[in-house]
Order: sequence, then structure tokens, then C-alpha cells
Amino acid sequence: MTTTSAPTPAQTRARFTAIEESGWGRSFTFYQPRNLAFWVYLLLTVSGAMLFATRIQATYPAYGRAILVTAVVFTVYGAIFWWFTQHIDRYARQPMKLLVVAFCWGGFAATWSMASYANDALISIYGKLFGHAWAQDWGAGLAAPFTEETAKGFGLLLLIALAPRLVRTAFDGFILGAFLGLGFEIIEDIAYGMNAGAAQFGANQVQASLSTVFMRVATGTTGHVLYTAVFCAGLVYLLGRPAEPRRIGRGLLLMLTAMVLHGFWDSMANFASSNAGGLGLIVVVTIIALSIAVRVFTLTVARERRFLDDILAPEVAAGFLTTAEADAACGNAKARRAFRRSGDRAARKRHTYVLDAVFDLADALATDHGDETPRVEFARAEVARLRDGRDPSDALLPVKL
Repeated sequence: MTTTSAPTPAQTRARFTAIEESGWGRSFTFYQPRNLAFWVYLLLTVSGAMLFATRIQATYPAYGRAILVTAVVFTVYGAIFWWFTQHIDRYARQPMKLLVVAFCWGGFAATWSMASYANDALISIYGKLFGHAWAQDWGAGLAAPFTEETAKGFGLLLLIALAPRLVRTAFDGFILGAFLGLGFEIIEDIAYGMNAGAAQFGANQVQASLSTVFMRVATGTTGHVLYTAVFCAGLVYLLGRPAEPRRIGRGLLLMLTAMVLHGFWDSMANFASSNAGGLGLIVVVTIIALSIAVRVFTLTVARERRFLDDILAPEVAAGFLTTAEADAACGNAKARRAFRRSGDRAARKRHTYVLDAVFDLADALATDHGDETPRVEFARAEVARLRDGRDPSDALLPVKL
């Protein structure tokens, strides 16, 4: 502990403002029968799920093995992406229920109820205007970025209408966009694997589907998760939110960037003259796309870190946290890594657990609106216990709330 003085009134007000503006700790209610957005979401998601189930049912008797293999691989793949996307959301964490709602919209409504029809229609228009051969080469790259990103972006608009106190910043748009994109990518990839299994009239269906599966997995880091995270961050900037001032230029730039990346990826075969050239192009585009995603993450997360700093400042003033602990929690990955590696071996082990406990304390404070509650007292006690070096498995019993 660094001090025993009480937080100042200004620090207390700043904490309350940060909790209110960020929406941190608020719950989400999906069933909202008086909200039109609920019925729009339900209609399009259920209809999309039914279309997908109908297609599976019709093809399963002939291509069941390909469907099962594809579904298992992409379930594991999706779980890894789900964990990673949640892992980077250290701040005003979105409720699990809202993340599931976002995933289902991307997987069923955006994919089957909207984009599948819009893609076919737009490519057909391209064929009439520029010829069938041109539409075959360029149709996907000049249709999917508009139809698919718009369909997923419409999902974010519905989430804002369903949870206006939770979707408050561009970082919220970035995280929810990632889950919208993850749902789209997983269900789309299962469909691709199913189509591959049927390519040779069912002969060698597992091998045929696995080749597609491996390609989709290998290139998935620059897929829909990345595109839609960037697109939805831009959409929040374009719209403006109570905790995120409107920045029209920045919003349009991010949305356009996501569509350009998406379009270039879908048109990559037109730019590569050989297999080696295609592989090199994939590597270059992957590096560029990941660099853009990291930059957008850094841009959007800055506001979240300020909220966290305001929430933890009274804890530092009251001596429940050290300045080093708060600075590491509110800092970037480099700052957290430096904190974890500071001190001797025993201290480094403690710092890892302490930092996790600091984030838990922030969650407790936000959930209970900064009040002195048993949950907050328990979280403070855990920070102190872990700082003192007691075994992390020797946890205090959770306070019954």
C-alpha cells in the first residue's frame, strides 16, 4: 500500500462518471417485446438458422462425413477465436449473453438471411452490365465487401438498439464486430467445407473438405473477424455514442478500409500470376491486415484505459492498490509485461496473479457502481492476499451476495 488517505471528491466523481459513461458492469436483457429491434433480430436470425438447417438436412445423407469433419474442426477453431477475442476485452467487458447474440446474428442472419441473397443479386447485375466472364472474375470481390459488411454492420445497429447502455465506445464496436464476424466466418466456413465435400459427387469427400478447411483455417486470421471488428469500430465513430464523440471522417475511413481489405482478399486470384506469387501476396496482405487491426485496437482502447484509470484511482488513493499495479492494469501490453517481469522469481509469479485480481476488482467496482459492497471487499482482499504471496489456490471463499 502506498497511502492511507481517503479518495478526493473529484476522484469519486470521476469514478462514477467513468462507470456511467462506459456502461461497465451493466447487464443485458435479450427479451424485449416492446422493442422493434428485438423482433427484427429474431425474425432474421431464426429465418437464417432455418435456411442453414434445411441445407444441412438436405445434404447430410450424402455428405454427412464431410459435414461432421468440417463442423468439428471449425467448432474448435471458433472456440480459439472466441477465447482470444474475449481475452483482449479486459475493460468494460460485454456480457456473455450479448456476445452470443452478436455471434448468432453474424452466423445466421447476416450470412443466410441477407448476404447470400444480396451477393447473388449484385453479381447478377455485374454480369448484365459487364459480361459473365468479368462477373466471374471480379463479382465476389466487388459484391461481398458491400453486402456482407453491411449485413454485419446492421447487426451492430440492432445491438445498439437492444443494449444502448452497453455499446458506448468504438472499442465496444470493435469487440462486438469481432463476434459478429466470428459467427459469419464459422458458419460460412462450414458451408464451404460442405460444398467441397460435394465437389466430386461425394467421392473422397473428407479429403476434399479437409483441403478447404485447412485453407480457411490458415487464412482465417485476416477473415471476417478482422474485417468486421474494424468496420464496426468505424461505424461507432460515424454514429457517435454518449462516451464516443462522433468522428465522421475517421469512421468512414475505417469502414472503407475494412471493405477494401475484404474486396482485395476475395479478388486475390486476379492479382497473382502463379502459385508462388499468390502465396507471397497472401503473406503481404496478412501482415498489412493484422497491422491495421492492431492499430485500430490501440486507437479504440485508449478511452477504455482512461475509464479504468478513473475507476481505480480512488483505490490507489485509499491504499488498496499500489501505483505500479494500477499503472500496469491501465497500460498497454508492454506495461503489463514489464510489471509481471519485475522483481525476483517469486515476485514475478505474484505479479501475474495480482494483475488478474486488479481487473477483477475493477469489474466488482463497476458492477456495484463504486459502492462499498461485500463483493468489492472480497475483491480487495484477494488483491492483498495475492500481493502478500499466499498460494493462489488458497483462495478465500467467495462472499455470498
